[in-house]
Amino acid sequence: MSVCSNLTVAAALLAIAAPVMARDQINIVGSSTVFPFSTTVAERFGKSTDFKTPVVESTGSGGGLKLFCAGVGEDSPDITNASRRIKSTEVELCASNGVTEIVEAMIGFDGIVLANSRTSPQMTLTLRDIFLALAKDVPDGNGGTRPNPYTTWDQVNGDLPAVKIEVLGPPPTSGTRDAFAELAMEGGCKTFDWIKALKKSDKPAYKALCHTLREDGAYIEAGENDNLIVQKLQANPDAVGIFGYSFLEQNSDVVQGSIVEGVSAEFEEIAAGNYPIARSLFFYVKSAHVGVIPGIAEFLAEFTNEDTWGDDGYLADKGLIPLSAEERETWSAKINGLTPLDM
Repeated sequence: MSVCSNLTVAAALLAIAAPVMARDQINIVGSSTVFPFSTTVAERFGKSTDFKTPVVESTGSGGGLKLFCAGVGEDSPDITNASRRIKSTEVELCASNGVTEIVEAMIGFDGIVLANSRTSPQMTLTLRDIFLALAKDVPDGNGGTRPNPYTTWDQVNGDLPAVKIEVLGPPPTSGTRDAFAELAMEGGCKTFDWIKALKKSDKPAYKALCHTLREDGAYIEAGENDNLIVQKLQANPDAVGIFGYSFLEQNSDVVQGSIVEGVSAEFEEIAAGNYPIARSLFFYVKSAHVGVIPGIAEFLAEFTNEDTWGDDGYLADKGLIPLSAEERETWSAKINGLTPLDM
């Protein structure tokens, strides 16, 4: 091989290796719900170690996983946060782009709240109320469906106020939206026996009916910024907002969570498994970047420290519902041991 050819090969190899080596700061994307927890750990990590403070961006769970699965190298994130578990289709997307070893980290739990301004009466809702208020199509009483006709809450349930249905919630890229559809919308949808039976006979039709939100203005996509929803609730006392429990905790002086199925959106109720709209929170790590981008292993150790995610850790003060001590021990071993994801 000629000297010129050798130089060409060397340059090509450098071009492949350089992007990953060039960055010296952890890049984290993903869930707006996990964002405040991840940001808190990143800031502590930057202050207490010699590593740079990781950059954390709120892109939504779906958006974060799309970026994460785009490939390996400097231009792709090292970690993505998610307020739902990664989907098999996303694992396949990752693999098709060379992201073949992923570490899964479950970090705790969160409740999804339906909140309104403290200047208005607290809402008391059932899952059926939520479904009937927000579904695109609802049962017509004759074994079929019709476009959602309800414009006020009292039309859904006579015990609710005669106030316009106006709900500010997350977009389709959000893990909160996915979890809300599965836990709240589907939870209310299947209280109708004929729809519950539909799950066995026609699962796609069942899911479409139960998960599809109305598009006539009653449900308003408010983006990935949950703090913005809180601000809009203050400006509009009649509106209801959907977001993670941690944002309720941080803004409890101005907004209040609805009681759902007789259970208040409180830390203890979510931790005990009593609150019906609760989900697990995750982040995912790109194994190929560990040991290449400085500080990833050390960041994982900080996140899984008892002073961080434990019962009395600083993330609990931020609203994270901790895993049990046994679960934390199991997940810590998986995370710090870089155990590959097993779907």
